[in-house]
Amino acid sequence: MTRFLETKRQEIHRKLIVESISGNEKARFKLYSLYSSAMFNVCLRMLNSREDAEDVLQDSFAEIFYKLDSFRFESTFGAWVKRIVVNKCMNFLRKNKIGLLFNDEIIQTVVNSEEEIDYTGISFKVDKIKKTIGQLPEGYRVILNLYLFEGYDHTEIAGILNISESTSKTQYLRAKLRIRDILKNEL
Repeated sequence: MTRFLETKRQEIHRKLIVESISGNEKARFKLYSLYSSAMFNVCLRMLNSREDAEDVLQDSFAEIFYKLDSFRFESTFGAWVKRIVVNKCMNFLRKNKIGLLFNDEIIQTVVNSEEEIDYTGISFKVDKIKKTIGQLPEGYRVILNLYLFEGYDHTEIAGILNISESTSKTQYLRAKLRIRDILKNEL
């Protein structure tokens, strides 16, 4: 049963993909319409700039359609598209030398029973959380987004960013701590 579902999932847009490879512009537009919004959100979370996200999204789809004939239906089309988009974002960050520094500063985190905050009954609006994530140093933010929102594990993140797995885990933990500290100071 699992194999059947996996096969179905991989073939969900097969007809559109095959038509797109043949040059059918309507099929390409349909694929773009199906994936562009979600991939824009990936770009926006990774780059933290609407203009840069729009540019990278367009570059990504240009590459997706250029390389479409190399898609082998061995994974879902969405996973293949997302991988291209994430790689384009990472290339953009590297090319523009946007602070992908993996901060090794020692974060003083002493949490004892008097300092712990009871978050019961406290709610934060989505915009507040987004703004807080946007305040993170670039390295923290990229790893947090890749892990938390894009679903990559630390081994995959390490491969994408060419860092060690332990650096990925440490940066993710530090990002969470920084978010907690920012939100705690605003209570």
